[in-house]
Amino acid sequence: MARMSTAFVALAALCWGLAGGIGGMLMADGWSPFVVSFYRGAIGLLFVLAWLLVRPGGSGLARSRLWVWSVVAGLGVAGNFSFYFTSIAEGSIAVAATLMYCAPVFVYLLSFALKLERPTPSKWVSMALVLLGIVLLTGVYETGANDITLLGIVTGLLAGVSYAVFIFGFKRAAAHGSPQAILSIAFALLVIVLAWGGDTGEKAAVLTSTRWPLFATLGVLGAGLSFILYILGLRATPPTVASIVAMVEPITASLFGVALLNQDLNGLQILGMGLILVAVTTLGAKEGGSQRQTRWAAGSLSR
Repeated sequence: MARMSTAFVALAALCWGLAGGIGGMLMADGWSPFVVSFYRGAIGLLFVLAWLLVRPGGSGLARSRLWVWSVVAGLGVAGNFSFYFTSIAEGSIAVAATLMYCAPVFVYLLSFALKLERPTPSKWVSMALVLLGIVLLTGVYETGANDITLLGIVTGLLAGVSYAVFIFGFKRAAAHGSPQAILSIAFALLVIVLAWGGDTGEKAAVLTSTRWPLFATLGVLGAGLSFILYILGLRATPPTVASIVAMVEPITASLFGVALLNQDLNGLQILGMGLILVAVTTLGAKEGGSQRQTRWAAGSLSR
């Protein structure tokens, strides 16, 4: 059972990595990040609603606290999708995915502020390494031209912050209802929020576009199937293991960008990516031993 659960987490991370690449392909074709995010969330909503219909027991939909925290989770995932794809459009998939992988750092900072976790020197060192990795990965130390814009860097980090908000809201809501109910509310809010953003005509054009199958694949892999697999996988996967397995996402996204979108990384950027992945995974391992945070920051989730 444990091996199967770990495989579910790995598959979810693989799906998220591929979703970043597919989103990059669509935006290279001229589709806006908001439209790509909208369809990713809308198709994901169909999947989690079907899951809720199949497993309606213990949904908690009659509890107000479930709705409150699910709305928080929904705002987090809406921001995560939008900021992530904006970061890809303004830079590269590898940089965007790795910056978003920094989410556990923001989870820890939030935990420190709320006194849910005690700061330790080793945790501060790990977070300092993440910061150094970000500097090397993004090339902000260079004064010349850079393929990564400031907007790309900021939105990549905001994607991580948004995912930390999603994890926080989801963890709080989980005490009051089922995962499928929480995700249904969260994705429904995402669709409502993103329906207001972007060009309405562009959203309608997707339905008759020849790229519709790619949008459908993005929604299935990036939101529908992946979130269900991840939730099922966490039931028997230790957080320490999940944090390591989740490295599949930025690695997959980076390879996708290099192989199919002709995006490359120099030596310092690869070093920066390595520092971030190692430091974040170390933080995930430390989180795995915490009795107070339990699973809510597990897996260093991206998308």
